[in-house]
Amino acid sequence: MQQPTSGATVTLEPASGPTLAELAQQHGLAVSGARPGLGAYLKQVWSRRHFIWTYANARLIATYTNARLGQIWQVLTPLANAGVYFLVFGVLLGTDHGIDNFIGYLCTGIFIFTFTQQTVNTGARSIADNLNLIRAMHFPRASLPLTTVLVQVQQMLPTMGVLVAIMLITGEGIDLSWLLVVPALLLQTVFSAGLALMVARWAARTSDLSQLLPFVMRTWLYASGVFYSIDRFTADLPGWVSTVLQFNPMAVYINVVRYALMDSMGTAPGYLWPAAAGWALVMGAAGFIYFWRAEEEYGRG
Repeated sequence: MQQPTSGATVTLEPASGPTLAELAQQHGLAVSGARPGLGAYLKQVWSRRHFIWTYANARLIATYTNARLGQIWQVLTPLANAGVYFLVFGVLLGTDHGIDNFIGYLCTGIFIFTFTQQTVNTGARSIADNLNLIRAMHFPRASLPLTTVLVQVQQMLPTMGVLVAIMLITGEGIDLSWLLVVPALLLQTVFSAGLALMVARWAARTSDLSQLLPFVMRTWLYASGVFYSIDRFTADLPGWVSTVLQFNPMAVYINVVRYALMDSMGTAPGYLWPAAAGWALVMGAAGFIYFWRAEEEYGRG
């Protein structure tokens, strides 16, 4: 410290000692809500698996609490959708030409697409619908989108039972290839979970995404060969158009299940299963990492 003199400025040197950041580090303190490392985050999510399961069951029960028919709507809703699309595209527009067992073909497309569609729609609302829970408790936020995925998986199971019945009624024979539906749905679940995590982060930042999402999903529906044959539809179009539509992830998962359940479809193309596994690996990993990178932002602001 300098001694004051006439007309001189007094300068005080700061007291020496550790800063607050250094003190926090010395005593093992960390920022509240800070994002953990990716490996640690994975362990945290796995440790909350019982919470995810229980919360998913509660959400599923609550969904149909006020409906008189209860969980029967899990089956009635996709059947009603299939009936509407059959009337419009099969009867009025004639997209069933050249497709053996169009009813089984259509129902498979509707049921498989609806699973991912509902997973994405509910995943987009998973953060906004649980802000009070996020602000009150500390837990990995990925638990919330993953809960919506588990709810949709539980809703998908009775739907697949109905699809099997439709296949038998429409003349498809039971075959060992039907067992391939299990790994196909597992791959689709991983893909849908990654997409739900990605959309959940977008929607947490931009609430308007929930208004835009139905239009995006409807466009995706029309591009996925749900109620028409992509090969027949693109016969007169450039080759790249057919390639893009064939490798569309939803077209891939729909066709994997169709080839597994329907003898009338013939032999599955060699690219289908590698494409299904590739989409699941890429989207599952990318969606989880993308969501994790904004972990400390959810519920703030």
